[in-house]
Amino acid sequence: MAVTNDLERVITLMTARRRSQPLSLLLWRIAGYGALVIAVVTIGLPVYWTVMAAFKTSREIYSLPVTWWPANPTLTNFPAAWQAAPFARYYLNSFITTFFGAAAEVILAIFSAYALAYLHFPRKDLVFLLLLAALMIPVEITIVPNYLTVARLGWINTYQGMIVPGAAIAYGTFLLRQAFLAVPHEILEAAKVDGAGHFRVLASIVVPIAQPAIVTMALLSVVSKWNDFLWPLIVTNTTDMRTLPIGVFWLRNSEGLANWGVVMAGSLFLIVPVLIGFLLAQRAIVEGMTAGAVKG
Repeated sequence: MAVTNDLERVITLMTARRRSQPLSLLLWRIAGYGALVIAVVTIGLPVYWTVMAAFKTSREIYSLPVTWWPANPTLTNFPAAWQAAPFARYYLNSFITTFFGAAAEVILAIFSAYALAYLHFPRKDLVFLLLLAALMIPVEITIVPNYLTVARLGWINTYQGMIVPGAAIAYGTFLLRQAFLAVPHEILEAAKVDGAGHFRVLASIVVPIAQPAIVTMALLSVVSKWNDFLWPLIVTNTTDMRTLPIGVFWLRNSEGLANWGVVMAGSLFLIVPVLIGFLLAQRAIVEGMTAGAVKG
């Protein structure tokens, strides 16, 4: 009889747990969507305000109550911003530093990640530990030694001075190493049996399989280079070598507090290429972020 009562009690508890499980899942789902809405509003509201202000007149920007949609949209802020600063030159400098800087980061990350994933050499674990330690070091700490090195090389106010000090990134190496380790070892062993060397294995097998992670790392590098402000500001001293973030900063100083519409239009010159890049590569970003979750 006691056994029967215990069995009924267990069944009752299991039934109650099953009934309460959908409610808990619903609460977690509501909390997740609530956090997502807060994140979208926090991140998206400044971007939305920037876009709307670029199409407003200065009078409407300062009007109260605040208008969330331009009453009389205007395009005059865009040619005014383009003429107020040499944005054509800023675009050229940003494209050069971003393309070559990101390309150098991706190439170095691919080769160093392959070495850490598949090659055997002394103190390999120590090297990887130092790589992880580099992730914890703020970039600002390296500014002074990098500047002194660039100055001694005579690279102040040059493209190589902006590109070379940031040609290697620890995060990219770590991300690609995790993605490379997820490549099935059976494929690599079959390639070695066929006589493939390391370079052929890397180019023909590892890189194509880990392409989502490489695209993700490349896009993150492009965004970082495109938005870099502090280092180009320090290492350049003439207008013809400035990049877009510095150009928008100087535009804000020259226009002051009176022409925020012009400043917002100049900010869109900086933001729009990045947004287009994210929209085109969003699927590869998601795949690349989860590529290293299979095997670590």
